[in-house]
Amino acid sequence: MGLTSNNIVIAAAVAALLLFAATIWLWPRLAGRGVAPVLGRVGMLLGTQLTVFMAFGLFANQSFGFYGSWSDLFGTQDEPGVVVDHDTPGTRVRVTETRHLAMDGGSSPRIAGRIEKVKVQGPVSGIASPAYIYLPPEYFRPEYARRTFPAALVLTGYPGTTESLINGLKYPQQSHRLVKAGRMQPLVLVMMRPTVASPRDTECVDVPGGPRAETFFTKDLPKAVADHYRVGKRARNWGVIGNSTGGYCALKMAMRHPDAFSAAAGLSPSYKAPIDATTGDLFGGSERLERENDLMWRLDHKPAPPVSLLVSSSEHGEENYKDTVRFVNKVKRLNRRGEPTRVSSIILNTGGHNFNTWKREVPAALEWLGGRLADR
Repeated sequence: MGLTSNNIVIAAAVAALLLFAATIWLWPRLAGRGVAPVLGRVGMLLGTQLTVFMAFGLFANQSFGFYGSWSDLFGTQDEPGVVVDHDTPGTRVRVTETRHLAMDGGSSPRIAGRIEKVKVQGPVSGIASPAYIYLPPEYFRPEYARRTFPAALVLTGYPGTTESLINGLKYPQQSHRLVKAGRMQPLVLVMMRPTVASPRDTECVDVPGGPRAETFFTKDLPKAVADHYRVGKRARNWGVIGNSTGGYCALKMAMRHPDAFSAAAGLSPSYKAPIDATTGDLFGGSERLERENDLMWRLDHKPAPPVSLLVSSSEHGEENYKDTVRFVNKVKRLNRRGEPTRVSSIILNTGGHNFNTWKREVPAALEWLGGRLADR
């Protein structure tokens, strides 16, 4: 059984329950004095605690995608990667691995779609970064052979793992379910970490004298993906969604680059870039650059871009609640003046800054995003 499979998590939980029950049942027999009874009690207690720990650890790993396999966990996998070329000369996307999904009782691409792990080369930014591309089942069906698809860039928080978008927040699975239910058009999902210059948290900024993360996401990535896959090349074909740091990046890149993205969804976003030990000096001491990456300041001082924005928060449990309400109210005032920026929101009653909260928001956010993108 694989490390991230449901079967291993269920087996560990059942083992923990059985061992707990055995401990309760056998405890009277082990109540005597002497070496054997004492060792028996110690063994039963340690065994119960170990199985409970394993069950919780396996569940957490499945949810957050810390390790993808047993060999990954124990560090025994040392086989070098093999590049599988599916591209033509001159492309900036190289496929290195394919992954089949199991949905609707099948795993063929025409039923469940396919995930491709790729390396994206950015000629303008000079950045190369891995990504996972989810191609929906329609991409492989003959009746869609001449169709171009809208695409959504999906970003994790910081530091985040791209695997968590698949195994934790389940973006491909949620997208598949929404399309099947007729609530959303098929989307190509480009799943990435915003940290394209690891381990530095660039907050999707073009750092003076440093990584040009914003240029990579707004210029290099859409062009590279559209050149390689049947994806539209215009801003109306592209959206971006992310949680936490990825949510800030999503909103900011749409507001600053409406020529790249026409819609953005920020789940639990911040509204300005922090400056701390993980980011370093993002703006080279430039107050102008720092202001221009402050989303509240942009709403007050820059022309309103023709984009649709979605923000989320919780009344109890999220630190960004007041800022989110303030952001929404600012955009609504722009609307009343006839400005083209549009805003929507998801406000939960309670929910912390965590995966459980974002799981509750992803389906609605995906449906919202899919409804604002064009396929041509």
